[in-house]
Amino acid sequence: QVQLVESGGGLVQLGGSLRLSCAASGSIFSINAMGWYRQYPGRQRELVAAITSSGSTNYADSVKGRFTISRDNAKNTVFLQMNSLKPEDTAVYYCNVEGSTWSKRYLEVWGQGTLVTVSS
Repeated sequence: QVQLVESGGGLVQLGGSLRLSCAASGSIFSINAMGWYRQYPGRQRELVAAITSSGSTNYADSVKGRFTISRDNAKNTVFLQMNSLKPEDTAVYYCNVEGSTWSKRYLEVWGQGTLVTVSS
């Protein structure tokens, strides 16, 4: 089994910063992509940012220049540094990990979600 533990969400004022963390543990052989998604009430999850094992990144247009995704491969951890936060960034943020298990099975796991609230 693989578990993801997220941390770092909370309440922040307009223009403030937060840093999300997501640590993966368990029967992980390798991790390819790690990413952050967010979900607004009544809507589907949308990609915020993703990073591959080689460090290539992809961002939603709405967060480019404000958010930075990074990862610590040795600790199977992904981070999302969020700066210049806006009220429209208010959402539940989910960590996502894709890779393979020790039995070489495809692996995709979601975190439990962490709420980010930006007040104006």
